[in-house]
Amino acid sequence: MPRDSRMSRMLHVLIHMDRHLGRATSETLAGMLGTNPVVVRRMMAGLRDQGLVASEKGHGGGWQLARGLEGISLLDVYRAIGAPPLFNIGPGGESPDCLVEKAVDARLAKAMDEAAALLMERFAGLTLDRIAADFDSRMKARGLDPAQPCGHPAAKGP
Repeated sequence: MPRDSRMSRMLHVLIHMDRHLGRATSETLAGMLGTNPVVVRRMMAGLRDQGLVASEKGHGGGWQLARGLEGISLLDVYRAIGAPPLFNIGPGGESPDCLVEKAVDARLAKAMDEAAALLMERFAGLTLDRIAADFDSRMKARGLDPAQPCGHPAAKGP
């Protein structure tokens, strides 16, 4: 099963919006992500519904942050993209009468629930400004200005 990259892609977009784009159209973001603007609008709508971004229609419109990066946690973004399954493993459930499978599934479900709770706690405690600070450090380490685009043709700056 392929990985779900929506969260990573939306974190990427939000930090670019803060650092380089300001307001961006779905077309600009689609070019940056190598996808269709319709896909971008669908993903951004979830972020808008959670109050993370705002949109404006018409000439000069587009998507922009509704909060500063310090006010957006990974948990906020995870929920905004629909809280997709975290793991590709889980109970089998193919032999519901087998006591071995019931024991395995019960323990596996408990362990997965505990891991998910820990991950959600970590997501809640990590805000996008900390990820952006890591980006800034990486740019500076290469002798580059973090305010300048980092290679995306779409990230030209506000």
